[in-house]
Order: sequence, then C-alpha cells, then structure tokens
Amino acid sequence: MNQFLTLLACTGVATASYANNLNYRSPSHNHPGLGVSIHKVNKRNAGAAPYPASQLNFTHGVASGDPYPDSVILWTRCAPMFDDVRSNSTVTGYVPLYNPVPIYGAANDTGPPSTAPICLTYKVSTDRTLATTANSGTVYTSSDTDYTVKVEASGLSPYTQYYYQFSVCGSNNVTSPLGRTKTTPAANDAVTKIALAIFSCSNFPFGFFNAYGNPARKDSVDYVVHLGDYIYEYANGDYGDGSSIGRVSLPDRQIYTLYDYRKRLATYRTDQDLLLSHRQFPWIPVWDDHEVADNTYRDGSSELNNTEASFIQDGGVSVDQRKMNAVRAYFEWMPIRQVDMDDGLRIWRSFSIGSLLDLVILDTRQYDRSITDLYWNTHYINQISNDASRSMMGGRQENWFFNQLISSKQRGATWRVIGSQTVYSRVNLSSTFGNVDPLNFDAWDGYQANRNRTYQTLYENEIGNNIVVSGDSHANWVSDLVWLDHTPYDASSGKGSIGVEFAGSAVSSPSPAGQNISIAAANNASQVLIADNRELQWSELYYRGYFELHISQDSVNASYFGLPTTINRNPNEISLANFTVLNGANALYRNPVPGGGVVENGALKGGETVQTNVTNSTATGLYTISQEEDSVVEDN
Repeated sequence: MNQFLTLLACTGVATASYANNLNYRSPSHNHPGLGVSIHKVNKRNAGAAPYPASQLNFTHGVASGDPYPDSVILWTRCAPMFDDVRSNSTVTGYVPLYNPVPIYGAANDTGPPSTAPICLTYKVSTDRTLATTANSGTVYTSSDTDYTVKVEASGLSPYTQYYYQFSVCGSNNVTSPLGRTKTTPAANDAVTKIALAIFSCSNFPFGFFNAYGNPARKDSVDYVVHLGDYIYEYANGDYGDGSSIGRVSLPDRQIYTLYDYRKRLATYRTDQDLLLSHRQFPWIPVWDDHEVADNTYRDGSSELNNTEASFIQDGGVSVDQRKMNAVRAYFEWMPIRQVDMDDGLRIWRSFSIGSLLDLVILDTRQYDRSITDLYWNTHYINQISNDASRSMMGGRQENWFFNQLISSKQRGATWRVIGSQTVYSRVNLSSTFGNVDPLNFDAWDGYQANRNRTYQTLYENEIGNNIVVSGDSHANWVSDLVWLDHTPYDASSGKGSIGVEFAGSAVSSPSPAGQNISIAAANNASQVLIADNRELQWSELYYRGYFELHISQDSVNASYFGLPTTINRNPNEISLANFTVLNGANALYRNPVPGGGVVENGALKGGETVQTNVTNSTATGLYTISQEEDSVVEDN
C-alpha cells in the first residue's frame, strides 16, 4: 500500500512537471483534451531509468520572450542527442489544426520515442549569482516536444531586469548558460524611455548574423522585435550558397516536414550572435513568409498550392499540412506565448509598455491573407489590388487591429508602434518594374483597400504618433505615413502625414537590387526612388543591418546601422543615418530636411550622402575606417 501511495505521489509530481512545460498544453482552456495526453506520456516513461546528467546537453542556449509586467516566457532545449526528433506524429492523425502543442503519437520514423522524461529545474533572480529567488520550478520535457522547454516565470515585478538558469534535476554542474531578461512596465507606469532593436530577414547561407550581436555587446536596448524571416526554407544553393563560409542550412533540401522545420530552426540557432541576443534580451518575434515558404498567403505560396500538380511537383505535401508543420516547430522553438487559447494559428498580439507606447504586432502573411503576387500572376494582382474584399490579415484581425489603435489612444498611450512584415507605404518601383505593374504587390501596395481602411481609422479618429516598423524588403526605407490622393501632403514639411514608417534592411539576406551590387549603383537606384516617391525621405539598398528605436515622451529616435561584412563573424557596424519624430508632429523632424541633412549612404531627400566608413567595434567601442573588400557572399 505504501509503495502504491509513493508511486501515486510520484505520478502526480511528474504530471505537474509536464504541465509546467507550455509546449505540452492544450491550445484551449475549454478543451484540455486537445493537448498532450500527459498521463500517456507519463505511463510510457514510467519505470525507466532517467537519463544520466552526463548524457544530457543544453544544445541551443536559452531564450526569453513576450514580456509582461509580471511574467516572461523562458525557453531552453535539453536533449540526450544533438539532432532533432525525426517524428511527424504531432502533426498527423487526430491532432487539431495548427496545434502548437504535442499530441501523444508514439510513432517515430527513425527510432522509438523517449522512454524517460528529462527533468529540469529553473530559477529566476534579480542578481547574476542567483542568490535570491524571484521564481523557480521543475519542468519535464521529452521527444514529444523535440526536448524543448518553455515556461512562464510569473510573480515578477514590472520593468525589472532578471537573470535565469536551467539545471538538470539532481545535478550541480549540468546547467544552461545564464540568461538575462526584463519585464515590461505596468500599463499605467510613467516610464520615461524604452529602446527596441528591430530585426528581420536572416538567411543562414548568405552570411553571419553579426547584426544580432551588436546591440547585445553595446547593451543598447531593452527588448528585441523580430519582424520575420527568422529562417528560410530553401536547399543550399537555391537562394544563397553557404559552402564557402561553412554555413549550409540543414537539412540540405527544401523543407516540408515537422522534422525539416525543427532541424532548420536548430541550425539557425547555432549562430553565436543569435544565441547571444536570445540570451541577453527578451524577444517579441513574429513570422513573415519564409518561416513556412516564399510569398505565403491563406491558401498557398509561390511554389505550392492546393492542386494535384503542385502536390506532385512541390514536395508531396498539402499547403495546410506544410503550414501546420512549420507553425508547430516555430511554437516549440520560439519564446512566445499562445495568444488566443482557441486559435492555434494566431500570433498577432499587442503589448502595453507603460503609458509610453503600445506595441502592436501584426501577422500580414499566414493568418488570413488574400492571394498575393506569386510571380506568374503579377498583373492580375495589380488589377484587383484595390478590391475591397482583399485583406492582408483577414476581417477578424483587421477589426482587432483597428480596435487596438482606438483603445490605445483612449488609454492615453503616447506612441503606437506597429509591427508589419512588409513595407506599408507606397513605393513606386516603375524604374525597376516598368509602368505596367510598378508596385510591389506582395506588400501593402497589393492590398490598397486594407491600407486605406487603416488610414481611415487613423485620420477619422485623429490618432497620431504612429510609428510603423517593417522588414521583408532587405532594404532601408524611411517615409512619412500619408493617405495619398485623399489627404493633402507637403513633402517638404511633412504636413498632412499621420506618422512615420521605419523599414529596415536584412540581417543577412541580399539586397533587392542584387547581392553583388556596388555601393555606387545602389545609391543611384536610391536617388531614383526618392525622386519617384513624394513621401519617401530616405532609401538605402546596399548595407545589411538593423535599426534601433529610442522612445521617450518627447520623441522617437531611429538609428540605422550597416554591417561592413557578413562573410565572417565580427562586431563591426557603421552608423548609416539617424531620424527623429517629435511628439505630436506625425512626420519626420526636418531642420530643414530629415536626418540632420546628412546620411552615410543611400539617398536623402533634400540632403547629402557623405561616406566616411567610420566603423564602430561593438566589442571594444573603438572606431576605425572600414576597408572590407568582400562584404557579402557572392550569389552564384
């Protein structure tokens, strides 16, 4: 009887420890049966000897994300093997659509599932030595979740820096790296300043992710916002060849299965600067298209659609199954919350960061996007681009978005920062595409009614101080936000604008003007672009990099940084341009032109470009003159 009670007690502890791992939970509080059958996993593992601590590895560091005033998500992976679990059982059979948690299938296409849980403890503290405890717990993981662990550390204080670490249960020396994170201010806190690093488009074979590490070495921001294309789905050589620099994405093929997406994420997470950024800052990420496939929309992508021919030619997988595989792996590997417990595909969400700003993160790719430009239908998309039925995000998300903008103003937030995957402003590209189809119809230019409804919400409700941040294009753009052909706009003063868009270059993905383009040719193209677009104030096509937003009650300052080279790991960066938006101005500050009248590269409307190549080492703080001859991997 005593043995039975002891076993029962141990079973209860194990069940609780599995439940602490968010990757096991149901996507719906009202439907717990949709989640992992923890009792079945526990039964499968019952009686097996645990893995010795010496056989376990923290394979991919630690990460934190989706910070709230009183909690934050913590992530790690601890496995008895370095490779990722070759199982598609959690996205086949009876599992719910887009379920971000595992189901209890035991099949494994290369071997049996784990027969013993991996037990971890975690501790959160306000000091690096972890001498005090702000939060702690025990959590299990197994092959069902690719040995990933995601916990919510709760009961924390607002706008406070914390340190955290995972350890193998019963071990004093098998520990994860020490992570650092930070909660957000409470919604009504009168915080004076917040700094964000904005990233997008990191392509492993095209170069090293030096951009991720630079804000960490400078310790210059509070939080990281990633606007998508965290991974790419191609085989090596299809879009970038990393053979010459030792950066071949695994598995080396176009990815379709759950294992494929797990392995691709694992490969990207070997980059040392990406690991450093995840370890140092809480992330607020969102996917773009390449987390699934190129130019995705609700019912397909550029190379996969719901036809028999596409099924046969493009991987032997349906659109929905491929998306399900990708979404499942993304939720396993990224330190994010399940936003809506009854909607497993939803990633759009918002964060109230004190009274200073509301950060609104959109999903303009995967959720409910109307058909996009698939390369063979460009003219058709042009013809329907202003149809009222077309949406970047679907009716449900649109209504949520507009309500977020209105409620943000009503609660008195000073700024609204809106995260969009694709460029929001109109960009006339007739100099490149010709006059027949002169816009990028895969961006908001292909969904003009949706954009106009957004402008209508902002103008009619007199919602100002709007900052749109966007990625996807692999280039730097700075524009006033203007409802063209509806609201009078003075390009010299910015009058008539309702905000500013800051669009950023890629971490490593190539320039839209060509991977091997020269600085001179890129800047000539930028001159044409600013001449062809009244609202576009700065264009820069050459450098890979990122930008930072430093936000206060008085202003938003955007600082753009370019990387001299990505063909090796280095801490160097060049300050490209700096822009300011004053509270209440709703346009770029001009004195008499934006950016102080001078930029390092690109083309500035009314200003000049002065190339100095002054380069900062973020590791030492020393400045030198960059003389990099080969800045990018050649695209053969």
